[in-house]
Parts: sequence; C-alpha cells; structure tokens
Amino acid sequence: METIRITDMTLPACAAIPGTSFSFKERLEIAKCLDRLHPDLLELPALVNPTADALLMRTISTTVRSCGISMPVGFTKEEADAAWAAVSRAASPRLRLEIPLSTVQMEYICRKKPAAVMAMAEELTAYCRSLCPDVDFCAGDATRSDPAFLREALRMAVRCGASTVTLCDSAGVLLPAELAAFITDLRRDVPELDSVTLAVRCVNELRMAEACAMSAVSAGVREVKAVLIGDNSPSLPALAHILKLRGDDLGYRCGVNTMEMQRLQKQVNWIVRARQDGAPFEGGVRGGTDETITLSLHDDTEALAKAAARLGYDLSPEDLAKVEEAFRAAAGKKDVSARELEAIIASVALQVPPTYTLKGFVINSGSQMRATAHIAVEKDGRELRGLCAGDGPIDASFLAMEQIAGTHYELDDFQIQAVTEGREALGSAFVKLRSGSRLYSGSGISTDIIDAAIHAYISALNKIAYEEAVQ
Repeated sequence: METIRITDMTLPACAAIPGTSFSFKERLEIAKCLDRLHPDLLELPALVNPTADALLMRTISTTVRSCGISMPVGFTKEEADAAWAAVSRAASPRLRLEIPLSTVQMEYICRKKPAAVMAMAEELTAYCRSLCPDVDFCAGDATRSDPAFLREALRMAVRCGASTVTLCDSAGVLLPAELAAFITDLRRDVPELDSVTLAVRCVNELRMAEACAMSAVSAGVREVKAVLIGDNSPSLPALAHILKLRGDDLGYRCGVNTMEMQRLQKQVNWIVRARQDGAPFEGGVRGGTDETITLSLHDDTEALAKAAARLGYDLSPEDLAKVEEAFRAAAGKKDVSARELEAIIASVALQVPPTYTLKGFVINSGSQMRATAHIAVEKDGRELRGLCAGDGPIDASFLAMEQIAGTHYELDDFQIQAVTEGREALGSAFVKLRSGSRLYSGSGISTDIIDAAIHAYISALNKIAYEEAVQ
C-alpha cells in the first residue's frame, strides 16, 4: 500500500478570493483548522507586506505541527531569504520555487526569454537548496511548455537539489488519460525524476480535476495538491473520499483526517463566507453621526425633524411626536447633541412588536482562539439558532444574528458607553443598521456589554422586520 502525499493549498486559494481581506486571526484560525486535517504539507501564500505577512507566516510555522509548511520564494535571492526567515522555524519547512516554463508565461510573468529563465531557475534552485533541504520545483504551465525546454528544466532542477518536482497543468485543459500519458512520457525521457518525489497540480477548468489527479497518480505521481474549499483545484474532500472508497483496490492511501473533514470544512467556510458577505465591522464602523448638530429647548418641531433627517432618519408623524416629547424632557436640562438625539430616536421611535426575542447566547473568546458566538432567538414560536466565528465577540455575535435573519445589513454605526460607575456598572450599546436607503437604530443596556450589543442589534432588526412585513 503506497501513501499519496497531500499538499493543501487552501490558504493561497483564500488569499486570491476577490474582494476579501482576512485578518491576522482569521488566517491563523484557517491554518489551525487545516492542521487538524493532517495533510502532509500546508502551502502558504506569497509575502506581500514584508512586515505583517512575515509575522503571520512565522506564527503559522510555529503553530502548525502536524504537517510541513511550504513557502513560495519569489524570483530573487532576497525574496528567498525572506521566505526562509518566515518558515525556518517550522517543524518541516519547505521552500517552493514556482517557475513558469511556457513561452507565454515566461514573457508575461518573468519578462524574460527562455535562456534567461533557465539561468534564473538554476541559480535560485541551488540557492534554495543551500537554505533548506526540502525544495519544491514547480514547473508552471508545464503541459503547454516546449517539450525539449521542459525536459531540460526538469533535469536541471534535480541536478541543483530539488527534492520534489511539481508538474502544473495551469490551463487545466488536459483530459485524465492525456495527463497520464504526458507524465509517463516525461518519466521515460527524464529518468532523473525517479530520484525525487513527483507531484501534480491540476486546474479544475474541465471540472475533472480529481479524475486528472488520480490519473497522474496511476502514472507515477506520489504527491497531489488540493484545496479544502474552492473549485479551481482538486477538492481535498473529494480526493479523500475516492481514496477511502477505492484506495484498497488501487493500492493507495493518504493520511488525511477524514473523520474531521466535514466539520472543519464548515468552519473554514464560515470564515470565508463572512468576508465575502461583508462582516459587520468590515472596513470599520462608519460614524454617520453629524457632531455639528446641537439642539436646545428653543428649537421647534421643524428643526427637530430636519436634524433627524440629517442623521438619516425618516420619521413618521407619530414617531416624530414621541421623539419630540423625549427631546423636550432632555433639553430642559441641557442642550442635546447629535449622539444624544440618536439615542432618543433609538429608544422611542419605531417601537414595534418584537419579531425576534433573545432566548440566550454563548460566547467563546480568547487571545489564542477565534471568537465564536452561539445565539438562540425565538421567532413566531420557533427557536432559531446562529453559530458564527468573528474578529472579536461582538463581530461574531452580529454575524450570528445575520445568519439567523438570513440577510446582511450594513452596520452604519455602533457605540458603547458606561451608564453607571463601579464594578457592576451598566453598559449601553447603540446599533444603527442600514436596510436599503433607510436607517434603523436600536439600543440595549446590561451589565454585560456583549449582552447589551446583542439586544441593541435585535432592537434594530425588529424594526426592519416590522417595516418589511407591513410593506
């Protein structure tokens, strides 16, 4: 029974998702999830921000212990040094040299002619081997490369110390049988490949990536690159499932933890979906409050209505009357600021029958773990639950409420403040959500500020639900 090594490429795949920007904690949490799957290697994305990314990669390298860490090195010795510094403390470090070998990619990516690319690749492969005993030479776009040039490059990579050679079908247009024949021909013409681990990276352009990967294995490949989530590479769950069902018949196995696969896949999906949908605190809370607004007892109803409109509220005559009554009571003591006016609107305007009623919540948070929130609410006599991870307990709580409501609302403003003093002080939370072109505010008060924030969010959400129901 031969073991097929699995390299997980989920982190680079997540980094490439358009419109997403993962926090330090989120990327570290994804890496921890992948570590619990026990792939043989975990690929890291390239360093973009030399300081912040290097710190993250070093943290991941020292945190992940059940698998090796593969780090891309770029095209210069300086980039190779930075990559090695980031990954050198890993339990099993690997440097990954990704060299485009087709004419089109050499011109587009490297802006070099084939001879210059070959010289650069030879120098970098030898240099990486001097830094790290495990070097992965990735032959980019190998299936569209000039056959003679490709074979020369592979011989050079083995000669210069590469321990793994990865053949990349970057276009993803080969059928399984064609890829198997391509690899068989290479192994026949370049016998040096028998002295290294042969790997394959497929692209799912034809929706046959897993079949291509298994055909490559039948042709002599012993390492496959896959992703836990995403559809542009072989699916790790699908490959593990194939090997579980047919591995004994084919004589292959892998060491991936299939028992935890589904749970960890859901956990990573939560993190990614939160960034794609837009987390409540994505980009920071917009402070929509106009601090230049100050009202006194001498201001009339029209001035009050204009101030509310400047803050984004379209108050009905009934709500305006309630706001004015509360405003007069407050203005009799002192002038009312914009934030105080918003607190009044949140407290007395649009008071509606509750669609959602909080039943309870559990928050898990700490410096060494990603915050999660499990919230239970009642709606129409049914109990609904939301479970989400977030960048902090309040972010996780708001994401869990979005999961329950089934809709993402833009968080226009969020404020917290102490109402009383002392260890048992009451905290007040203010939430302003935007639904379409309208703003809805809610407030909550509790000795637990997270409890207050959840109540404030539900208060605003109930107003949105009521408005949508009567329209």
